[in-house]
Amino acid sequence: MNRKSVDWKGYWVASTTPFTAEGALDETAFRELLRLYHKQGVHGVLINGTSGEWFSQSDAERRRVAEIAVEELKGKMTVVVGCTSFTASHTAELGRHLKEIGADGLLSTPPPYVAPTAREITAFFKEISDKVDMPIMVYNWARGVHTEITADIALELARIDRIVSLKDSTTNRMQQLRTLEAVGDKLVVFSGFVSRLGLAVLRGIGGDGNIDGGPLGTKFGVPYYEAVWAGDDAAALRLAASYETLMGPMLHSDWSAPYGAPQSQIKATMNMLGWPGGYPRPPLLPVDDAEALAALRRIVTDGGLMQKAAA
Repeated sequence: MNRKSVDWKGYWVASTTPFTAEGALDETAFRELLRLYHKQGVHGVLINGTSGEWFSQSDAERRRVAEIAVEELKGKMTVVVGCTSFTASHTAELGRHLKEIGADGLLSTPPPYVAPTAREITAFFKEISDKVDMPIMVYNWARGVHTEITADIALELARIDRIVSLKDSTTNRMQQLRTLEAVGDKLVVFSGFVSRLGLAVLRGIGGDGNIDGGPLGTKFGVPYYEAVWAGDDAAALRLAASYETLMGPMLHSDWSAPYGAPQSQIKATMNMLGWPGGYPRPPLLPVDDAEALAALRRIVTDGGLMQKAAA
């Protein structure tokens, strides 16, 4: 397998997982959310990634969330499901379930907390590839894993048979470009390309898409990629400017968020918009500070997602 084995591209949503105030999985809200993604025209969805709070779910819940996503979206858009765990054998066990239910691929970071070496990262993904017969997306998430997948490591991973894609969520822009240059002809690369600089990178070096946490950016991210594919750079630049106005204030440069955990902040803004955000699950806490909620409301209003209140 390689990048030509899959048709993965465009603006994807890294889905949140709605929970009730009591902490239960809200299946009804989750189905509504998945249908919202289809209505918004997103090109793919990532389930149970960082935004999906996989870390606070049991194995049974992770499987159920994956099953619901496939039931709702199979044949409508690409469905890749996160199987991150501390061991390759556990990741592969979750991955085999995905194969059974018809998901399109699995995603995993290197093992969290462990801070593995380059050799250990390669061995980890080689074991997953040997045990699960489906396309694999590698997730570079140094904020949660405490080690970076550099260009050299990405090249080693690209040689593993079932690895077809890289979600490169590094905060190091130069490293991102080096990695893209090294493996862009071998792997489908998702990173931060919705910007003036991102358009220049797409045109000059390559790249395939974004996978953003939650559906807030879809209004601009989806048509941005469609403008890119149509060769309409003027429209792409207009959409990128609107996207940055909305999304820029939502995250710090290290991917932390100004008003709470990123997942909690996304859910709070979704609820403001009448979307099925639900609650985060402990250890994460909801954003309930009045000033923080007012600031988030200003962001989505100024970003064009909510009408200003009448004077």
